[in-house]
Amino acid sequence: MATETDSEVRKRVIEAEEKAEQVQPGSEVESDDDRLPEQSIEQRTKAIPQGTDQEPSFLHTMLSPLPPRWRNWVIRGIFTWLMIGLFCLIIYVGPLALMFTTLLVQVWCFKEIINIGYSVYRMHGLPWFRSLSWWFLITSNYFFYGESLVADYFSVIFSKSDFMRWLIAYHRFTSFFMYIVGFVWFVLSLKKRYYMRQFSLFAWTHVALLIVVTQSYLIIINIFHGMIWFIVPVSMIVINDVMAYMFGFFFGKTPLIQLSPKKTWEGFIGGGISTVFMGMMLSYVMCQYPFFVCPVEYSEHEDSFRYECDPSPIFRPQEYNLPETLASFFALLGWKKTMTIYPFVLHSVALSLFSSVIGPFGGFFASGFKRAFKIKDFGDVIPGHGGMMDRFDCQYLMATFVNVYIMTFISETSPQKLLQKVYMLKPEQQLQLYNLLQDSLIARGILQP
Repeated sequence: MATETDSEVRKRVIEAEEKAEQVQPGSEVESDDDRLPEQSIEQRTKAIPQGTDQEPSFLHTMLSPLPPRWRNWVIRGIFTWLMIGLFCLIIYVGPLALMFTTLLVQVWCFKEIINIGYSVYRMHGLPWFRSLSWWFLITSNYFFYGESLVADYFSVIFSKSDFMRWLIAYHRFTSFFMYIVGFVWFVLSLKKRYYMRQFSLFAWTHVALLIVVTQSYLIIINIFHGMIWFIVPVSMIVINDVMAYMFGFFFGKTPLIQLSPKKTWEGFIGGGISTVFMGMMLSYVMCQYPFFVCPVEYSEHEDSFRYECDPSPIFRPQEYNLPETLASFFALLGWKKTMTIYPFVLHSVALSLFSSVIGPFGGFFASGFKRAFKIKDFGDVIPGHGGMMDRFDCQYLMATFVNVYIMTFISETSPQKLLQKVYMLKPEQQLQLYNLLQDSLIARGILQP
């Protein structure tokens, strides 16, 4: 049987909708709740790339003697190590490279999510869906990054330009105006008989923005607190994913959840234990290097970012008393009753527990999303792994937890952050602040008159 063309599919859908409208003649409300034919949905979703089935030709030739299960295992392993190597290279370049990479991944993940909706619903000929989606992406990025990052971290750079100072000063109004443009644009694009589906796509776009843009923004905020707050959580997700796959591949027998039939309890438990111990070891090593633990700050004197600082107490070795029972046992062996460790290593236990217990649910959520549209992967950009969103579904959930953890248990106001805000004031306001601060310090006896 020949495959239906786009025009034939669209014609069938329109005929079905017109027939549905005739069921209740004289109705003032036009019903567009009818569903697409199942065959049409399957036809559209088949056009979406199925990533894990993609094999580079040279690897396919080299690995052809292997069974499909082992061939996929080898390809997945090769590209896992390639991604780890690229990740290490980006870290070596510095935090700005990490931020740029985060933005690039954000755009690619958004593209994959929007393409699914576009592939499923474009048969209706709905206008401006992708254009509106990208407009809202630009608007949300401008809102998140324009005020918080630019004003708080890059204000010294942008304050040198009158135009950039104006953009920062009126940032929220500009963001609101950009959103209103998109809102009016959407209303004008509404098309008879497709209202319900157009509003569904409007909601689709905003949920995608919530998942992708908000989380990537939090990732960059975490980087500014020190690259260790980005590298360790990301590495924990990678470790958990790899070790869960390994344990599941070799020992997995008990299914974990219906949404992901290949996930097993053996992989889940083995990956969790591995994540805790390997995360602690990674944290211990990284705590010893200022490049990883120092907050990312711009130095006006050096006119560049600096990565040297007096490390925070959580990145300095601290001595802790052991529990009484354990201390008595250590005393019998002639060992010390105390333990010296970096506090961050203890914090890493909380991060590793979240990444191994709750983090996988980001993957389960993505699996449910893909099953709803009968697709295997979000894309095919990474052979053996699928699309970009397939690799970063758990990372976004982890980013939110890390940011909440920092703000709740770690963060404190630093002079550098306050100074960044002072730089945004007008010269006369800076002078007024200086005089007020000087008078206060003299009144409290901290400065001599």
